[in-house]
This record gives sequence, C-alpha cells and structure tokens, in this order.
Amino acid sequence: MRTLTEPHAQSPKDLLDDLHSLVTEAEKVLSESNSTHAGETMAALRSRLDAAQSRLGELYSTAKQRTIAGAKFTDETIRANPYQSIAIAAGVGLVVGFLFGRRKD
Repeated sequence: MRTLTEPHAQSPKDLLDDLHSLVTEAEKVLSESNSTHAGETMAALRSRLDAAQSRLGELYSTAKQRTIAGAKFTDETIRANPYQSIAIAAGVGLVVGFLFGRRKD
C-alpha cells in the first residue's frame, strides 16, 4: 500500500484514492478499538491526514495559480485582437445555438 508521503502520488485522483484508503483504515481502527495497537495506528493515521491536508493545499494553490495565469493570458489575447475575439465568440455562439436548437426538435 502506498503512503501519502510518496513523491509520485501528486495527481488529484491519487490524492482521492489515498484519502479513501485513509477513511477505510480509520473505520477499521474505530471498529477494533480494543486492540493494543490502536494508539500507534491512530498516530499513523493522524500523520497521513496531515500529509493529505498539506498536499491538498498544494494542489489548490497550484490550480489557483494556473487559473489566474490562464485568465491573464486570455485577457491579453482578447485585448490584442478584439475584432478576432468578437468574431470567434459570435461563431462559437452560433454553433452552440444551432446544436441546442437541434436538440429540442
């Protein structure tokens, strides 16, 4: 089983898989609360949860930075080519309108 501290588990899907396994192990620990290893297991689960929270924060900040960069690039492109942008938007609107108009028939 992988741990949350592995460097190659960086995608959102990997993070969700890790969180799912963490929840499964937590449920297992809670059902076996009489075990002598429960304290050790809870400490391990707590450290994995902390690692997952930090990775989730990193994913959030990376996604936020990419979104801001994309919005800035789009704004610069539209300001540099206003007439082409209007033509492209009108064309996309026409195609979308045509496709939705056909679906209602």
